[in-house]
Amino acid sequence: MNIEEILKEREEWFKWKNIAPIVTQLNNLKLKMKNWKIDSFFLNNTIEINLSNYDKDFLLNTAKMLKPWRKGPFKVGDIFIDSEWKSYIKWNTLIPFLDLENKDILDVGCNNGYYMFRMLEMDPKSITGFDPSALFNLQFEFINSFINSKIKIEYKLLGVEHIPYYHKKFDVIFCMGVLYHRKDPIDMLKTLKAGLKKGGEVILDTLIIEGNEEVALSPLRYAKMKNVYFIPTLKTLYNWIKRANFSDVKFIGKRYTTTNEQRKTDWIEGESLESFLNKTQTKTIEGYDPPLRCYLKLKN
Repeated sequence: MNIEEILKEREEWFKWKNIAPIVTQLNNLKLKMKNWKIDSFFLNNTIEINLSNYDKDFLLNTAKMLKPWRKGPFKVGDIFIDSEWKSYIKWNTLIPFLDLENKDILDVGCNNGYYMFRMLEMDPKSITGFDPSALFNLQFEFINSFINSKIKIEYKLLGVEHIPYYHKKFDVIFCMGVLYHRKDPIDMLKTLKAGLKKGGEVILDTLIIEGNEEVALSPLRYAKMKNVYFIPTLKTLYNWIKRANFSDVKFIGKRYTTTNEQRKTDWIEGESLESFLNKTQTKTIEGYDPPLRCYLKLKN
């Protein structure tokens, strides 16, 4: 598999009729920014960029062209991008278990890079994001254009399947919200392992179901998602991890997703969690238990 060839082919995605106008808008933004002043940026729960002498209308129009915003939130100048997910809830759960200093990091399924930006405050050596989405890539470029980081941070239009063929291996791979979208979860875990340096680790976030049996739910739809293939019990997930030959696994925690963490805002299009659950929010719309996420650290 030739990664450079794949990346070159995917550059054509930016010419799609729904994407090309955004590319033009971002190019115009970069020209305008020469006359703007970036006062400061803060990598807090809300990634905040303070500006002065800027064109608020142009900035707002650019941010709206980039909808839907799934991960965040962000505040750019006076514009608050209230993303569908309050991504800091997950990140704050993980922080006590992370050691990223001077490490090469990969975030698989990185979306718009919210977590990558949050990683900057931990002084890693480099940060790479994989996600085969031109729109999310442009959201990343929008935010990153305001952040003057000394740490190398880059975004590749790639997926988890490209990890073994990439030109470098990583100390830490984040894989959050991806495993249940894959038809072969054990093979995916092996693929993650193949991307690690010796002694490296995977930070895994995935859906599970309650129960002590060694089983997995395999729904045609789950919370209106068609691309969910297997949701295991924790015991089954541990079995998958063992079959993938990780040397150790550490349980970080688990938590049900609520409408405080994921909800419809003016910055997305379509439905969100409240539409995926029943009226009492005790079951998915299909009658399954509501989304329960667990967080694990896997050692190579």
